[in-house]
Amino acid sequence: MGEDGKRKTRRGKRGGDAKKQKDIEASTETVLPASLTAPSTEYTAPPMDSGDSLFYFDTGSKDENTMNVDKEDKISPASYGLVNPDLQSYLKNCETMLDDPKFESIEDRIIFVNNVYEEMKGFELQLTTDHEGSRILEKLFRISSEYQIRRFFSLMREDTIRLVIHRFSSHTIQTLLLLSAVALERGVHGETSDLAAGAEIEGEDEVRTKMPTFEELLLELVNTLTPQWAFLMANEYASHILRVLLLVLAGNPIEDQSNPKNSIKSKRSAKYVEDRNGEPINHPSLSIQRKIPDSLTDALDQLLKTTDSSINDLVARGFTTSRVGSPVLQQMLVLQSKKGTLEQPGSLLDKCLLNLVSDPTENARRDSALKLMIDDIVGSHFLQKVMELASPKLLQTLFERYFCGRLSVLSMHPISNFVVQSLLSNAKNERQLKMMIAEIQPSVGTLLFKQRPGVVRALLDSCIRLRAGSVEIMNALYSGLGISALDERKELINLLAFLMPYKEFVNADYDQLPFRIQGSLIIQLVLQLPGDGHEPIMNSFFAQAPDRMYSWCKDPSGSRIIEAIISSEHIPLATKRQVLDQYSNKYADLAVNKYGSHIVDACWKVSDMPYKEKIMIELIQREMLVQDSPFGRIVMRNCRVEQYKRRADEWRERERSLQKGKRMFKDIFDSSSTPNKRSDKKSKKSKK
Repeated sequence: MGEDGKRKTRRGKRGGDAKKQKDIEASTETVLPASLTAPSTEYTAPPMDSGDSLFYFDTGSKDENTMNVDKEDKISPASYGLVNPDLQSYLKNCETMLDDPKFESIEDRIIFVNNVYEEMKGFELQLTTDHEGSRILEKLFRISSEYQIRRFFSLMREDTIRLVIHRFSSHTIQTLLLLSAVALERGVHGETSDLAAGAEIEGEDEVRTKMPTFEELLLELVNTLTPQWAFLMANEYASHILRVLLLVLAGNPIEDQSNPKNSIKSKRSAKYVEDRNGEPINHPSLSIQRKIPDSLTDALDQLLKTTDSSINDLVARGFTTSRVGSPVLQQMLVLQSKKGTLEQPGSLLDKCLLNLVSDPTENARRDSALKLMIDDIVGSHFLQKVMELASPKLLQTLFERYFCGRLSVLSMHPISNFVVQSLLSNAKNERQLKMMIAEIQPSVGTLLFKQRPGVVRALLDSCIRLRAGSVEIMNALYSGLGISALDERKELINLLAFLMPYKEFVNADYDQLPFRIQGSLIIQLVLQLPGDGHEPIMNSFFAQAPDRMYSWCKDPSGSRIIEAIISSEHIPLATKRQVLDQYSNKYADLAVNKYGSHIVDACWKVSDMPYKEKIMIELIQREMLVQDSPFGRIVMRNCRVEQYKRRADEWRERERSLQKGKRMFKDIFDSSSTPNKRSDKKSKKSKK
């Protein structure tokens, strides 16, 4: 993207020439009463990004069923003028209470919240478009009652589109959607929303106005946004709202706290909130699959059906490489995949791939466009999602048409290598997997030593998931590492840990070799290969000097490898016992080490009663050393050393009951999985 393109996507920067900007400001100017007019010395909101906010789609199509915004129908962001300085000052004072809402009683909180809403009555929409006011509103919503949230939500219905594309009010609407999702989840379970601070305290003569339910508000929002969906997808502020709305309607997790990459908020937005004492909405229901009313499910189906048919080919293809529209497009494809409409002829995916689904015959124009998309910084993200969602037939078509014969070259590209990783990690069957391994095998060494080990990891992921290809992937690793003779395989664990070819390793100074994180991750994946796939690593492990392997326990990356060996479900217990014996009389020294303490915990979990007592006695004999270390104290607590010292019999009884419980659950899982495997075999025989 050129410098001009980058400038247009920067948030808060002016776009267009000065004359155009002046005309826009004159057309959106609002005349305010004298009481609400702020002096020039007071706060002034930062400038709007008029260049992007006035963006419109004009594909040249005259089809009435095509989503378009004509030049005559440009939509500008909402503008209600500046906020009264007195109200602004009042809300700034209230913000200190909202940052740390510690009230003496629930009644105090109710009174405080009600007073704030009373003070800003009549100026709600004006505050949503204010820089400071919108941020304060988001904090206020977190301690507001359900009724107050629904009331505020309903006030925004009159000017929804213009509020959605506003740089400040869009964040307010997004917060309202998240809180609506929480309230809906609790409502489906028949619970009272924990958003409520209690019943509002109203005047004796005041009658509470009946407000639409969250379900009704969301349905009306969908109906309002659907006709302008394509335009909103291209708007940098509205696109975030569309993503949240789709997740709310589908009941899918919105905020994954365990994986920041899945967060709906950008890093920049999250940092902005954190710098201003804001807190994300971390309600548990936002991180799980939620139950949704049938009406919202029907609304989502209709939304996807309408947008699928009304977004034309040119617009759909444009969104595949749009930084703003592509995330919404990907979310729509995910939902269509779950509903089984993803690969229908003429579907949204078919339009994005230039009719590859409906007409897979060779097309020079399409081939050129998709090859460019593979190397595009945004288009590559779109294709990664396509690989994840594609059927075996479509994935095979993509592989044969655009990757076969080019995997090695694409794997080394700084952008397209991520598409290759997605392709390899989403192989749909054993046949596809072995085809991919066969093509990538000659370049495995280059990938390992030229900062592209992620491609190899993607293949290992598929081998583990499909429970196939173990022999082929190990042969590829031997070839890439320069291992030709059988006796050279004893150095496999070292070559992977340090990511070095065999010839360089034998001439290197072992003590000076640094661990490679990617190498450690590859070893951990090899240990998860089905069947006897772990044996090459274990044979190499036992071929090393015990003191050398002991030194690995105190290294950040090396300790991960040892811990993976001890914790692996595929390695027999007898083999693990040999590993544990190597650390006999060294558990106290490991316990006081930051990384070695994790090894002790892992050994403890797989040990039987006699071996646990052996570890326990060693820790007690060197108790002073262990207790002086913060890591050692954690190990002592996990092993319940104090209980063993006071009442050894009770400690033994407790450990026996824990082991019995683990065996019982293991038997249950094994018995539940066995019939499935047998039924699979029977079904395969019947098919034959």
